[in-house]
Amino acid sequence: MKHYIILFFKGMAMGVANVIPGVSGGTIALITEIYEELINSLKSFDKKALKLIISLDLSAFIQHTNLYFLLSVFGGSIASVFSIASLFKYLFLHYPILIWAFFFGLIIASIYFVGKRIRQWNSSSIISLIIGTVAALSLSFITPASENSNLFFVFLCGIIGISGMMLPGLSGSFILILMGNYELLMVTAVTDLNIILLGVFFLGSAFGLMSFSHVLSWVFKHYKDATLALLTGFILGSLSIIWPWKEPAERIFVNGKDRIIAYDWYLPSDFNQETILAILLIVAGILIVYSLEIFTPNKQ
Repeated sequence: MKHYIILFFKGMAMGVANVIPGVSGGTIALITEIYEELINSLKSFDKKALKLIISLDLSAFIQHTNLYFLLSVFGGSIASVFSIASLFKYLFLHYPILIWAFFFGLIIASIYFVGKRIRQWNSSSIISLIIGTVAALSLSFITPASENSNLFFVFLCGIIGISGMMLPGLSGSFILILMGNYELLMVTAVTDLNIILLGVFFLGSAFGLMSFSHVLSWVFKHYKDATLALLTGFILGSLSIIWPWKEPAERIFVNGKDRIIAYDWYLPSDFNQETILAILLIVAGILIVYSLEIFTPNKQ
């Protein structure tokens, strides 16, 4: 039972990360040592699992799909999404630098601890690192689309968004911003409990999880070092999105709503109370990842 409670809280941490544009739940899964088990468990929903369900062999189905693990992780993720959506909307509105600073610390530490899992650095790993970094950096220069509540598009948002959430360094929430539907699906639909939008979005997410997990499992099995290097690049490139000290440089209005599509980054010039607290939060983020690395058993 203790094991599943810990998994539930790891799932909650993933859910928190996925709500925040620029932060990836996949990064949290990777640094908490559940990433590969998560991918392989999702991959197990195959023809054998379907046959076990049809034959009503529930015990074998639970064992084959590692269902208790998945329920614990995704139960925590869903719980955190519904419990913190309004809280983080408030925090980002009033304390953006402090929130970004904390997650910046998490991501900095993640780069080191994920990168050190690469067993051999060679030309393939270096190229993968560069590709991942450039791909993540390029996201910050894409102009967001307009909001679209068409149910097929919402389903597509679920597929693409969850794929981004599964990749460390690529933020599913930020991808939803680029698709124009972050506020609609991650804030408005959650706080208003719009069952139709949430249901279609979760169906798309489930479809994306099942299909994309097979791809990730295969590349991890055959090209683990190159894949880890690519993911490290994704995480490294995401730092440009979550740098705490930035000011809006370009805005657009989509459906009457103000959208920031470009930032000017700067270094703090005054070491005031906010700056000191932000630096402490960066350190806190680094120490949390370090603690997870030190005290989490069964390194993958």
